[in-house]
Amino acid sequence: MLTLAMGLTISGPALAENQQDMSNQLTYPETRTVDVVDEQFGEYISDPYRWLENDVREDETVAAWVEEQNQVTNAYLETIQPQRDAFTGSMTELFDYDDLDVPVQAGGKYFYTRKSGGQNQSILYVKDTPDGDERVLIDPSSWSDDGATALAEWKPSPDGSYLVYAIQDGGSDWRTLRILNVEDGKLLPDEVKWVKYSGLAWMPGNTGFLYSRFPEPEKGEEFQSLTTDHTVHLHRLNTSQEKDLKVFETPEQSELSHEAGVTSDREWVVIRSSSGTDEKYAITLIKIDAPTLETRKLVANFENDWELIDGIGDTLYFKTDKNAPRGRIVKTNVEELEDRDVPCEGPLAATATCGEMAYVFEEVAPEHSATLAKAKIVGEQIAANYIDDAKSRLEIFTLDGDPLGLVDLPGIGRVDDLGGSAKGDTGYFAFDSFNRPRTIYAFSEAGEPAVWAKPALPFDPSLITVTQQFYQSKDGTKIPMFLVHKKGMDLSDGAPTLLYGYGGFNISVLPQYKPAWLAWIKAGGVFASANIRGGGEYGKEWHDAGRLNDKQNVFDDFIAAGEYLVSIGITPKSGLAIEGRSNGGLLVGAVVNQRPDLFAAGHAAVGVMDMLRFDQFTAGRYWVDDYGYPNKEADFRNLLKYSPYHNIMSGTDYPPLMVTTADTDDRVVPGHSFKYIARMQALDTGDAPHLIRIESRAGHGSGKPTDKLIEEYSDIYAFLAHATGLMMEK
Repeated sequence: MLTLAMGLTISGPALAENQQDMSNQLTYPETRTVDVVDEQFGEYISDPYRWLENDVREDETVAAWVEEQNQVTNAYLETIQPQRDAFTGSMTELFDYDDLDVPVQAGGKYFYTRKSGGQNQSILYVKDTPDGDERVLIDPSSWSDDGATALAEWKPSPDGSYLVYAIQDGGSDWRTLRILNVEDGKLLPDEVKWVKYSGLAWMPGNTGFLYSRFPEPEKGEEFQSLTTDHTVHLHRLNTSQEKDLKVFETPEQSELSHEAGVTSDREWVVIRSSSGTDEKYAITLIKIDAPTLETRKLVANFENDWELIDGIGDTLYFKTDKNAPRGRIVKTNVEELEDRDVPCEGPLAATATCGEMAYVFEEVAPEHSATLAKAKIVGEQIAANYIDDAKSRLEIFTLDGDPLGLVDLPGIGRVDDLGGSAKGDTGYFAFDSFNRPRTIYAFSEAGEPAVWAKPALPFDPSLITVTQQFYQSKDGTKIPMFLVHKKGMDLSDGAPTLLYGYGGFNISVLPQYKPAWLAWIKAGGVFASANIRGGGEYGKEWHDAGRLNDKQNVFDDFIAAGEYLVSIGITPKSGLAIEGRSNGGLLVGAVVNQRPDLFAAGHAAVGVMDMLRFDQFTAGRYWVDDYGYPNKEADFRNLLKYSPYHNIMSGTDYPPLMVTTADTDDRVVPGHSFKYIARMQALDTGDAPHLIRIESRAGHGSGKPTDKLIEEYSDIYAFLAHATGLMMEK
């Protein structure tokens, strides 16, 4: 059990006075302005910090501004050094566990990753037999001096003799692929570049694999230019990338992205295409043993979610939301086209125009009250992972859809990385929760699963309480929220509380283990996670209720969560901090603008802050499904209402804010955060500190080394702790 030598004190006016005293000592860098005004639909939009959109690696003036901002932030953080040290010590202990991933079977071998305490990156291991000794296959620790080069996606060949893997450098979304001989650990000469948003799918006979890529960008534009013309390629082993065969492209629709998968029996290539993030796909098939790799359309429109589960011969199984907003499982024989009056609705609904020649889908597992998140065929059964009131349940069906029961889960938590295939008889999943790191389980039927691997815990989970409550949003909608704190904690006077939210892109925020969150809890704070609209917790309708013209519901839900926590006495109003990442960073920026009086502090990480220009950079063009098009008047006017950058209110006291981003973030470019904090600092927004922390050699989040995570979150949570009264000493 972990014990922390920390005391908790909550102070009101004294803290506020102390906060003001220190903020008065802050002198923000004087950020120059430029005369940029855009005219859109009769509105004149000033953008005086447009120059901060330039790439920090390419523009010396932006780099100098970043250095000045970091100096101010670091100077402020030094004034709360005892809290930083306390969180560093706490997080160092809480990160000291085995972070496990689900194994992948291939050719009788077991491949899996594990990151143990003190390691910056996960290491890939292999066992040649189920009971054999593990051996290190790939250790990224030698790839860079700063630990910021990571092993990303990987996949063994069907017989386990080769492994293709992706290298992620400095947190970028770009990948470089290499191939390893599993037997002797030697690298093949092959190197595949400019891979992004790609699956990896081996072809039969270990001849090669499918991957997706973009054209090589112009020099200096690698981290900012829009990504278009995504293509699927076949790379054959021991050949140069220049000889790769282009398998699939859509030059007439350059905005589409494509991901190729292969059924476990290696009979069909299934390519899923989309134009954005709204999970509306077209499906293209390629028969692998055909004389040529000719494509055929299985789903031609972009109206529904279609996700391949697996294939058995010519029968393909899919997860879909067609006629089922919370998801169902269907199957189709792809060599049987029907020419009859195919219905437009119901279980036999076709994928082509009603009454025409069509593939017909037969319902296997119908929609029910829980939301279908993922499904896998395991031997002759289907394992379906559902979200039931924002927590996981795992159900087993026959291949014909007969229910066989539930897999017993160890409590409130999240089933993640569901693994298995029709070629094997054992499935695997990871399970974690707010108070327990990932444990890997094996199962072959309903009932109690077997533990395949579990970490030695750096604390006692029984000392942490996890509960779920429901509160009402502004329009009366019932919203679930998890509360996590130390068992037996006296909350009669409330405690500093960290409220987390996301609310977008159909992403469900389920109970999960984060050492930084637990450090807050172990210090005596309360952690709250609100399952606001815009996510996928309750299916398509929940997502739709929080996007486009209904995006304000997301902010109303989060504000209502804060009001609820104050009203029931969980936190004093002076003790409520909020946090969000990416789309959640937008959330923090928007709600702080709308209710600066409600929150004691905020952390906006890698946020989308300029809602009028988000679609001009890298992956931003995909987000129009959730946000709308800035160049369409109705969308423009809606975006302008809540855009964090454009709605900072001069003459209003804002709470303490910490904005975080990174120089290699090519998902949400750092210019969003740069411009937002520059305007916040320039306007009359009160005396509280409004700071930005800019990481180098890091991106949107994935691949960040452990030591950087500990340092970053020690800074952030010390800042939030100080602002809310969670005073810690070593």
